[in-house]
Amino acid sequence: MFKEIKINYGSLFEDALLKEIEEVGVYKEVRKDDKLIEIGAYVKSMPLLISGAIKILREDGDGNELFLYFLEKGDTCAMTLSCCIGQGQSKIRAVAEVDSCLYMIPVQKMEEWTSKYKSWRNFVFASYHNRLLELLDTIDNIAFLNLDKRLLKYLQDKSKITNSNIVSSTHQEIAYDLNTSRVVISRLLKALENKKVIELQRNKIVLLES
Repeated sequence: MFKEIKINYGSLFEDALLKEIEEVGVYKEVRKDDKLIEIGAYVKSMPLLISGAIKILREDGDGNELFLYFLEKGDTCAMTLSCCIGQGQSKIRAVAEVDSCLYMIPVQKMEEWTSKYKSWRNFVFASYHNRLLELLDTIDNIAFLNLDKRLLKYLQDKSKITNSNIVSSTHQEIAYDLNTSRVVISRLLKALENKKVIELQRNKIVLLES
């Protein structure tokens, strides 16, 4: 799998680090909707995404989920990094949005590589920065956007990561991610369809404009 690692991370990491990733990393293939990380679990490794997309979610005290952001190929999860560094329990749930491939890196390698490889240190800092911006974007969406605009942005984001104008999600699945009811989502989707923004099909939503 060295070729896949180099394709995704070769521009970021030197060959020596790429080789170590191949040697110590555990290659993993997951199917759509598989859980990679569960809330409350102790994190012993961090993911490097080779292909696919991972959805990061939070959960309130009543078990309601809230979508935070997507991880795409070449990404890792800053919240996972934080848990690895502090050897604490995960505060997020990571679920495969589509069939995905990744390398799981043992937590003990993080500190070693941070001092050993400047490229790894820069990658970790950049990951924190990017995820922080995405979290701020999520907060802005919740605070300042009406639910119909949040819904449309959510659909556009899903379309982007799958490189398709077809979003294969049920109304209930979308409701879970946006922490609202299926009835509300169905009503808003119908309104978007009436505006010729989307077309509703069985368990599919076709985006008619980007």
